[in-house]
Amino acid sequence: MASLFGLVNRCLQQHSTRTGILRKIAKPFSTTTWAGTAQDGVTQPTENLPEVKLSNELTRSKLMEFGDYVANCLPKYVQQVQLTHTNELEVMIDPEGVIPVMSFLSFNTLCQFENLSDICAVDIPAKAYRFELVYNLLSLRYNQRIRVKTYTDELTPVDSVCSVYRGADWYEREAWDLYGVFFRNHPDLRRILTDYGFDGHPFRKDFPLTGYYEVRYDDELQRVVRDPVELAQEFRKFDLNSPWETFPKHSEREKLKLQDSKSDEKKE
Repeated sequence: MASLFGLVNRCLQQHSTRTGILRKIAKPFSTTTWAGTAQDGVTQPTENLPEVKLSNELTRSKLMEFGDYVANCLPKYVQQVQLTHTNELEVMIDPEGVIPVMSFLSFNTLCQFENLSDICAVDIPAKAYRFELVYNLLSLRYNQRIRVKTYTDELTPVDSVCSVYRGADWYEREAWDLYGVFFRNHPDLRRILTDYGFDGHPFRKDFPLTGYYEVRYDDELQRVVRDPVELAQEFRKFDLNSPWETFPKHSEREKLKLQDSKSDEKKE
């Protein structure tokens, strides 16, 4: 028993000795001497680790340089490269180049946009290709974002990017459900937000605000039924004369003119 206690004491002494040596070695390299203290999870800049900020002109030039690089690598599919007023890079591509462009941006060493943040659609009925598809990508390696845009219509399908980004599954289902954009080779393209028997696509600009059907509970059938929307109301007689006169002086002049014209007719 005594030998056991002696062994434990020797182990504790060796541990304390090693801990003291490590503290002496690590003290000159502590983060407080070169990186400042962390507040709210953000390391504050110091003289040894200054904060680097690029000018607006330099940032725009670097983004346009990268956009030109993408356009030169994929001239068959990239149609235009532009920057927004908030320094966001946008790449306009042909619908046939969705898979090649996405694969290039994801797997290229100088891109590494491995995170698909979102897929959304915009409906512009006045255009021949009324739907604009927007892919928002993020590169964790370079801390940069890029926006890829393409276009389609009600009948032309677009290739699914689920083979490149597994997270695109539900985003593409949402675009199909709300806008009716069909994605080719999607593993499970079905509605995700509306009901299974829903008719139409509610985010289209030509979709009525009231919809086509209403859902209610039928007491006789004791189940939920779906009926066509009926906006019936009783006959009403609308008086278009406003009780509040916006221009009272102008209205008085009109009344006087009417009275004068009536009196002239009577005299005749």
